[in-house]
Amino acid sequence: MTCPSVLRRSHLAGVDGQVPDAPEAGPDRVTDALRHAREHLRGDDTLGQFARFVFVGGLTTLVYSGLFLALDGLGDQIANLVGAIATTVLANELHRRLTFHAGREVTWFTAQWEGGGLAAIGLIATSMSLAGFSTLFGDVHAFAQIGLVIAVTGAIGAIRFVALRAWVFSTGSTREG
Repeated sequence: MTCPSVLRRSHLAGVDGQVPDAPEAGPDRVTDALRHAREHLRGDDTLGQFARFVFVGGLTTLVYSGLFLALDGLGDQIANLVGAIATTVLANELHRRLTFHAGREVTWFTAQWEGGGLAAIGLIATSMSLAGFSTLFGDVHAFAQIGLVIAVTGAIGAIRFVALRAWVFSTGSTREG
């Protein structure tokens, strides 16, 4: 049954009482929307960079999870350390080239040194969280530990994005020598 209030909305109708046609959602509009989204994601505006930052974060989280599971037999702190170091190196390089398009302006070493310094804060936070989690809950499944690390890393991620964008991978006059 149609709601009576919808039937009385004359402002939705044209002058002759006919409801105007909705814009077509044909293949040209879809193609244009996809092209616009692709251009936006490749751009150097904040939203495009943040989308690529999240993509790199998701990718490196998958790599971290695989390393953590593979090395968990050595202990959760060692698995966390090895996973964090390996994925930090990968993430810093992907951020340098993909996220911030700074491959020519920022060297590999600079990205690793400065970006790695920022990641050390995350490593300390995840290590402390894992230790606290283990103290509170004892021996838990590795997936629970990975979930904790993802939550802590996600919370730190926004701060890391701002720091990387403003300090490590800034270009032009905002970058100090």
